[in-house]
Amino acid sequence: MASQGLTYDGCNFFRQRLVLSTLSGKRVKIRNIRSKDDNPGLRGKWTEKHQCGTVLFYQPGLLYGGVVEHECNTQRSVGYYLEALLMLAPFMKNPLKAVLKGVTNDPTDPSVDQLKYTSIPVMKKFGIDGEGLELKVVKRGMAPGGGGEVLFTCPVRKTLRPVQLSEPGKIKRIRGIAYSVRVSPQMANRIVDSARSILNKFIPDIYIYTDHMKGDKSGKSPGFGLTLVAETLNGTFLSAEQVSTPQGQGDPVLPEDLGRNCAKLLLEEIYRGGCIDSANQSLALVYMTLGQQDVSKALLGHLSPYTIEFLRHTRDFFQMMFKIETQKPSEDERKGGDKVLMTCVGAGYTNISKSIK
Repeated sequence: MASQGLTYDGCNFFRQRLVLSTLSGKRVKIRNIRSKDDNPGLRGKWTEKHQCGTVLFYQPGLLYGGVVEHECNTQRSVGYYLEALLMLAPFMKNPLKAVLKGVTNDPTDPSVDQLKYTSIPVMKKFGIDGEGLELKVVKRGMAPGGGGEVLFTCPVRKTLRPVQLSEPGKIKRIRGIAYSVRVSPQMANRIVDSARSILNKFIPDIYIYTDHMKGDKSGKSPGFGLTLVAETLNGTFLSAEQVSTPQGQGDPVLPEDLGRNCAKLLLEEIYRGGCIDSANQSLALVYMTLGQQDVSKALLGHLSPYTIEFLRHTRDFFQMMFKIETQKPSEDERKGGDKVLMTCVGAGYTNISKSIK
């Protein structure tokens, strides 16, 4: 069994390693976790760690699924936890019903809104769909106080289907959600007007919903933000988002500036393009890796540093190598930046948890 384990240094890309360890069944040892910090080691509770928490041994087990309720640490948003869950949920023994509580929107991690409007469509492309797939904000909780609540349900799948995603298609419409809690509802309207002032120049079909949660659904901290999603004719979803500065942390931001900045970020994402937006590159790649022993292709925009590291980890845990072809748009085509066509033959992964009674 000794050869089965992998060893890493440092706390970077911690989730990637634990998720891929869980899916591959390979043990992982992570050393020198924040070893030079004044407060070294892991924060939080772990099953087995070194005396000061600078070394973690992780032995993956079975994924049971079922009903889970978790109070997420408010230093990171619920999206941080959800990103890992989206990769694991289809391979559990029982369909997952997870209630996660904490911060739903912060400037660091992808918001629950962004994951709902972009990650769920990616899952559907791989055959993870049906009535059991849902992600919804029950209560909104802004940083730093949190107090939000999110429901995520996901069906299990024995295998994933391969994909051929090489034509993103033209943008047909833009949708969005401007939200505000514990501030004037007018904030959301001001965000919508400023975002539209930029986007109206490009496309007529724009609708941005306003969401103002009150009372016990409004969490513990004030704030506002905007998530925008551009949808193409071929069912590609490209997203961008902006969240107000958390209370007591730096200079406050005006809703007008936030709306305009978010619209510009969306235009940048459209320029990067591809069939999967940059927030979901690693999600698509892990599903491609675990697909049936058939060819999967996906055209991506510029690879993020996080994705590049993810490819290295995928090689470590699954011996999976992707063929990477750069595609430069020709001079006469208005197709944005360079694209990357990722091709692999799936590992033929089967959900072992599901078959155990």
